[in-house]
Amino acid sequence: MSPPRPSWLIAAPVVFLILWSAGFPVAKIAVAHAGPLTILALRYVLVLALLVPVALVIRPRWPDRRGMAHVAVTGFLIQVVYFGLCYLAFKAGVSAGAVAIVVCLQPILVALAAPRLVGERIGRRGWAGLALGLAGALTVILARSAVQAESLFGIGCTIVALFGITGGTLYEKRFGSGHHPVAANLIQYAVAAAFCVPAALLAEDTAIDWDAPFVAAMAYLVLGNSLLAMTLLLAMIRAGEVARVSALFYLVPALAVLVAWPMLGEAMPPLAWAGMALAALGVALVSRRPAAAG
Repeated sequence: MSPPRPSWLIAAPVVFLILWSAGFPVAKIAVAHAGPLTILALRYVLVLALLVPVALVIRPRWPDRRGMAHVAVTGFLIQVVYFGLCYLAFKAGVSAGAVAIVVCLQPILVALAAPRLVGERIGRRGWAGLALGLAGALTVILARSAVQAESLFGIGCTIVALFGITGGTLYEKRFGSGHHPVAANLIQYAVAAAFCVPAALLAEDTAIDWDAPFVAAMAYLVLGNSLLAMTLLLAMIRAGEVARVSALFYLVPALAVLVAWPMLGEAMPPLAWAGMALAALGVALVSRRPAAAG
């Protein structure tokens, strides 16, 4: 008989989806006030400034040298490759919806790679759910014509970012373990800062327009995206199957567009709502747990 799901795991997907999806339009707002690498460098330094005092107080158990290396690789793939290239795409003019839509293809890559890399089998219901999720995401693309007149460089960055988040997800599932979240986050963001701070200083004008929208955007990116959403994502990966967790990303494009509606003035047409419902059905199929044997 399968053990009952932890209570936090029931609410985690909803909270994660809201926080993660809102991060796309919020980041789009932020890159209008500073360079993308500058924003990431500032974001990671602020996260470290918040986590270091916490670590000094609670003194979490640290992973061994090999464990730290595995956490560092996951951090590099997600925090540097994924977020870095997404922010470059935003700066290049790619819309928040287009970035979210390309990234939502992650479950297909995960489903194809998971059987070989992490030993997870995708059953018929899982493949049906993945297909429905992809169809829903494509419906949102067609409804909004989100990829028209986008920067080719930006779209290229987004595609490589897709491989970054996919690789980070699979690597975390295969090599990650139950490290303390404070210790794991400190390692990941230290690696990210070590790459992004020098890159920003060398490649960008680090001037920042410190107005209220930028301050609010940075507060959200630090607290909502970097701390809460990332902790939930890694915890869900460790607690469940990779394909099931990755299927949540099918809901990101529609939710990102929905959040961008009031933030950026991007209206969501009726057909996109239908795509959102289709994607939700696909996620439900993939996420449904099999009945426990009596």
